[in-house]
Amino acid sequence: MGFFNFFKRDISEEEFQEQQKVKRGLEKTRTGFFQSIVNTLTNAQIDDDLYDQLEEQLILADVGPACAVRLVDELHDEVEEKHLKTGKEALDALRGIICQELTPRYPMDLDGKPAVILVIGVNGVGKTTTIAKLAGLYKKQGRRVMLAAGDTFRAHAGLDQRHVGADPAAVIFDAVKSANARGYDMVIADTAGRLHNKKGLMDELSKISRSVKKASPEASLEVLLVLDAITGQNAISQAEEFCKAANATGVVLTKLDGTPRGGCAVSVWENLGLPIRFIGVGEKIDDLMEFDAQTFVESLLPESALQKDGKKEEGESEA
Repeated sequence: MGFFNFFKRDISEEEFQEQQKVKRGLEKTRTGFFQSIVNTLTNAQIDDDLYDQLEEQLILADVGPACAVRLVDELHDEVEEKHLKTGKEALDALRGIICQELTPRYPMDLDGKPAVILVIGVNGVGKTTTIAKLAGLYKKQGRRVMLAAGDTFRAHAGLDQRHVGADPAAVIFDAVKSANARGYDMVIADTAGRLHNKKGLMDELSKISRSVKKASPEASLEVLLVLDAITGQNAISQAEEFCKAANATGVVLTKLDGTPRGGCAVSVWENLGLPIRFIGVGEKIDDLMEFDAQTFVESLLPESALQKDGKKEEGESEA
């Protein structure tokens, strides 16, 4: 068996509902090339042709060429090491490998007073919507959340316009100072989506980081990079330089429900060196979810294969 005991863990009703939401959100990705991977491996014999076919399918699933090659190499090593005989055993091993790849190496630092989350990303990726959903998620957890509009280079619909054109670091400094004084647990802030140049971004975010610590020495700071899953590997490629300049600490992958290219998530750590912290699987306020690698992989690579006519095998539940 693979590293994780897939489909056999005890979960609460709430966790089950969360699983179903992720499964529905990943339907377009799952029923594309990832379902082909499940179908291929379920009844296959393990041989060189199978590895070649799997590598091709992973690339088509938008995992990315380098990541696909490495995953297949790791699978080959595990098959040899554990003397796996069947395609079903290889599939479970692949689930474990991908799950390890996606599991964050460390938790978010939200213990500061206040905890500050800076949300960055190019315009159009769902940054503002993500901020609203993050606020809803943390309020549901009982935190007092303050929002700060740090993208001062454009007007924000429905927000106070007095700070348009102001220094973003000054705006966020004021927000952190105010949050501390008024007993808020968290500040969530955005910053400019237009990246004038790499140095400009580095300077701006460095200044913001200093302003956070100046406003409250006990504050913690997370920098979340929002990526649009609809653009798949293109989003990952475009984010590489952006990410280096921004000193991001995690990724939010949005719009997974609207694309068959959700496989790009698998290569986020390899290409960006960042953990996925949240995924967006719908338009509702509670459709931004804390990322759970095992639930994601279970939804991506389901237990049952599909028959040739496309019907689910007996016992497979609806997504």
